[in-house]
Formats: sequence, structure tokens, C-alpha cells
Amino acid sequence: MMDDRQLLGKLRQGDKDALQAIYARYEGTLLALAGNLLDDPALAEDVLQDVLVTLVQSVHRLNIRGSLKGYLATAVANRTRDYYRRRPRKAVVSIDQALHLAADEAGPVQMVIRNEQTRQARAVLATLPYEQREAIVLRLHADMKFREIAKLQNVSVKTALSRYRYGLDKLRSMLNGEVIR
Repeated sequence: MMDDRQLLGKLRQGDKDALQAIYARYEGTLLALAGNLLDDPALAEDVLQDVLVTLVQSVHRLNIRGSLKGYLATAVANRTRDYYRRRPRKAVVSIDQALHLAADEAGPVQMVIRNEQTRQARAVLATLPYEQREAIVLRLHADMKFREIAKLQNVSVKTALSRYRYGLDKLRSMLNGEVIR
């Protein structure tokens, strides 16, 4: 299996298989990231496609110093921000992948319970301010470090960490039936 630098080198040479390998390697992570920042699965797929088209168009002038996964996650987050700048915020955000890990092994009653929990989690996540939701999703789904999140959000590391912590605290309290304002 080729590493990311080798794949980028092959992509620079016009190898279509390299793009397919990059897509296959990061599709799940990037779709989960986009899906948790947006509530529209089709729009999440569009964002991912836009990011990959931009990658192909700019591959000759790219100088990725960190990981390709981090670069692509940042690009996805930036595209979703662009979407929110152009359109009003919607009420629901998908976090299906986070709760579907054991769904195949569960019985019907457990699946109904999980579906209700998923619905509640989506609704609660959607109520968070975008910056907090973005910090949570980037940390949990894109595995980004707080330093990377801070750079992406153009804030200090402490601010990124606070957004993450406050967002998680709000999620916990709302899912437990408490209200924090």
C-alpha cells in the first residue's frame, strides 16, 4: 500500500488510480466530517467532490507539510464554512456514523433505542454554535489536534479547546435533560 506522499506524486503524474486510492482511503472520514457539519447527505457528498476536484486542479502547486488527511479535513471544514456563509443554518446535523458501530449486532428493540438516541443527538448537536460544533467534529471525526483546529478557526489553542469543552458540556447537559444557556 502506498503512503500519501507516493499517492500525491502519482496524482501529479496524472494517475487516476492514485485519486481513487485517496478517495477510498479518506471517503468515510471526510463524509462523516461534512455530514456532521451539514445536515444534507447530498451536500456533504458535493463538498467532498469539490475538495477532491480542487485537489486534482492544484496538485502541482501543493506543498502539504502535514498529513494528507489533515489537509483534506481542513479543506472540507472550509467548504462547509463557505456554505454557511452563503446560506442560513439548518436545524439538523448528521452523526449517524458515530452511533451505527454496533447497530448490526443489536436486536430490534436496541435498534429502535439507538435510532431515538441518534435523533436526539442530531437535534442537540444542531443547537450548538457552529464554532463549537466544528471544534467537536474536527476533533472527534477528523482526529485533528487542537493546534490544527485553532489554526483553521483562526483563534488561539485555548479558544479552540474552550469551544470543544463548552460544546461537549452543552451536549452532555442537554442530553441529560438539563438546560445551559
